[in-house]
Amino acid sequence: MDPVRRLKISIFVLLLLLTMGASGYTVIEGWSLLDAIYMTVITLATIGFKEVHDLTDQGKLFTMVLIVFGVSTLGYLVSSVAQLMFEGQIQRIIGRKKVEKRIDALKDHYIICGFGRIGSMICRELAANDVPFVIVERNTDVVERIEDNRYLWMKGDATLDETLVRAGIQRAIGLVSVVTSDSENVYITLTARGLNPDLHILARSGEEGTELKLKRAGANKVVSPYAIGGMRMAQSILRPNVVDFIEIATASEHLDLQMEEISIPHDSEFAGHTLVSTGFRKETGVIIVGIKKSHGHMVFNPNPQAAIDEGDTLIVLGDPESVDKLEELVKHRIEPGHSARRKQGDAVHA
Repeated sequence: MDPVRRLKISIFVLLLLLTMGASGYTVIEGWSLLDAIYMTVITLATIGFKEVHDLTDQGKLFTMVLIVFGVSTLGYLVSSVAQLMFEGQIQRIIGRKKVEKRIDALKDHYIICGFGRIGSMICRELAANDVPFVIVERNTDVVERIEDNRYLWMKGDATLDETLVRAGIQRAIGLVSVVTSDSENVYITLTARGLNPDLHILARSGEEGTELKLKRAGANKVVSPYAIGGMRMAQSILRPNVVDFIEIATASEHLDLQMEEISIPHDSEFAGHTLVSTGFRKETGVIIVGIKKSHGHMVFNPNPQAAIDEGDTLIVLGDPESVDKLEELVKHRIEPGHSARRKQGDAVHA
């Protein structure tokens, strides 16, 4: 049994014996409440002080029974405390409390359900990009690996409402369900969608036909590792150079080239203007590969006169420093008179 649970049970039984002992002496001997509590304490503690008052035969029998139960309970309590101390459970409990406080403080984070091979890779990429997340895992053997990586985690069944609530699902922006069982992924998706209708849910599909069920359950996107792996291997044979380029552009640890997506805020000064008038290429050197419009349509290789609206997402390619510069550039808010100057620039380029 969990040492903490053992300690809680011991304390509960001890308090129960104190209550029963005090009540027994009050009823059997007719003592005052203070005398009854005092007699109960010295009896349970086996101190051996003289009785407060002379006991009747019924009182002596009651005292013997109280001593037997009291010694057993105290022994159990002492062993529970010793186990907590010698196994380092106290430090672990204190450390766990700190982790739970950090989880409670999370906002706009992702919940990763499952820390298998796929889950661990997702967590590594999120951590490399400083994206906040918390792991929900019920397998005790996996917890040590999570702690070694110093990730935020909590033990529990992700199919249960209370587990996801503890993980802060109301404050989260996304959930990734990558447990090994497809049926559990469906249940997790259903539970998460019911708790947070606005949550972005990414689910793993292992078997053919599960993708439709996951989308019906509320998943925004379903990924099949086997389908992607097979397609990637086939493309490595048919188009090896293209695959190498994509691997270089999408690897987070690559220092020379990076493919990234950058959203246009609603108050950005560039919203409502064309690519050529923004001067993105001239000022940062990045290549605009595509524009995903706010309504979902994707524009590949956009021409210079392509419009950029608020809520659009730019798919860009460039070195990390240039990408970061562009990301800061699009965050510039509209200033009085600035919009007019941009429009004049559009007229000149036109």
